[in-house]
Amino acid sequence: MSDEAERKACVIGWPIEHSRSPRIHGYWLRRYDVAGRYDRRAVRPEELENFLLGMGRGGLVGCNVTIPHKERAWEIVSEANPDGVGRMGNRLKAVNTIWLDEAGRLHADNTDVYGFMANFRERLGAWEGTGRRVVVLGAGGAARAVVAGFADAGAETVTVVNRTLEKAERIVEELGNPARALPLEHLSEVMPQADVLVNATSLGMTGQPALDLDLSHLPDDAVVADIVYVPLETELLKRARTRGLRTVDGLGMLLHQAVPGFEKWFGVRPEVTPELRQLLEADVAS
Repeated sequence: MSDEAERKACVIGWPIEHSRSPRIHGYWLRRYDVAGRYDRRAVRPEELENFLLGMGRGGLVGCNVTIPHKERAWEIVSEANPDGVGRMGNRLKAVNTIWLDEAGRLHADNTDVYGFMANFRERLGAWEGTGRRVVVLGAGGAARAVVAGFADAGAETVTVVNRTLEKAERIVEELGNPARALPLEHLSEVMPQADVLVNATSLGMTGQPALDLDLSHLPDDAVVADIVYVPLETELLKRARTRGLRTVDGLGMLLHQAVPGFEKWFGVRPEVTPELRQLLEADVAS
């Protein structure tokens, strides 16, 4: 370990015990011999503003932000430093990565879009988004990131399907073309033309209700992706694999979204290696 002063970062949320982020950053701190520390901090919603505004006094150089704080964190950083939020953070009105500059001013951005698309392309190899028709299940923060990612990749349409249509329509209103909204009961109408189907909800996660979806309507060359990574192979992905469809699990999104934050806090651009993925796969399976 080098003799540099130890730099400290963390992940915040409520609850936070489930987060695997310390495993990821701990691996990189060891691999790159960085004098640093990364841990979990449980922060209640009513404590969030004081925590972020006092981050420097607490000895932190930055933090990751998870449920339920991403939207509120965007508001806090925007108010504290109007020029401090990156393009994607402002576009999604949600941030997951926060850091302090040398003057102690707050900065933030959203790396979920980068994380999802980097994982998607890594798992599929040479994949081009131009002209693709994508269906996204869900209308929360994760769905917003997925929609933005495929829109930037050149998708022809990104259909946001949600039980509550108003929430899907809000994403369409804020993100614009090529997004469009559809109620859940009309899902079967768009599946036969879908090149990609993404579950951007928590359905299928351990402890959550199952995602009961008939995949027989999808084309034989469609891709099925799931942002859920516990379990690593969800029932949705299992059904897709049984049908012979290509699949993308959610673990890689978690790994890749962490890369820009580590670079901001610790000054090294880390790699998502097979060894790191195996470490997290074992942790998820335990």
